[in-house]
Amino acid sequence: MLPFQVGAIDPNRPGAASGALRKPAVRANRSDLGFAVCLLSILLLSIALAIEPVFAAKPKSRKDKHLSPTPSASPGEQSLTNIPLPVGHEAKGLILPDFDVEGHLRGRFEAASAKRLDEYHIGFHSLKIITYTSESKPDLTVELSESVLNLKTRILSSNERTIIKRADFDISGDSVEFDTNTHTGKLVGNVKMVITSQSQLLGNQNE
Repeated sequence: MLPFQVGAIDPNRPGAASGALRKPAVRANRSDLGFAVCLLSILLLSIALAIEPVFAAKPKSRKDKHLSPTPSASPGEQSLTNIPLPVGHEAKGLILPDFDVEGHLRGRFEAASAKRLDEYHIGFHSLKIITYTSESKPDLTVELSESVLNLKTRILSSNERTIIKRADFDISGDSVEFDTNTHTGKLVGNVKMVITSQSQLLGNQNE
């Protein structure tokens, strides 16, 4: 039997009649077969092209993400925004730096002792604050005997006599509210100011 010949009758087969009619041989059309193979190839190629973007769009690993630097103290470093005191606990000889949003040192808190009153309030005893200018030079010195810092508003308040010093003046009052963010404050009661140098004060007035 010839290749691709289907349904042919073998004349040597037992019982086959010599004069029997033979069924016509059916041959596979090579052109049809080639067209089917070509069509299958195109289909597979289309599927591959459709799936490729799915595999190409792999999610970026966490290592590839750009992490912006934290403009403050490191997580393990003590600072005004990271005071490691549980509620009710007290620490002695506490020194805390205070950083601005750009990571520059803008203040330094030195307390004889500090106690966390609750989640948002820290009480200080014999506190001394030194603030710094944008050029990292000492600016104000604030001395408070007893004070409380609100960690939400960053306002330090005291009902004890408070002294604020700068190179050109000293000012004191019976109570104070001092904003540690803006380095501005309000003194109330028996306010007394002593000007030690007029040069800087006159210079600010002339501007």
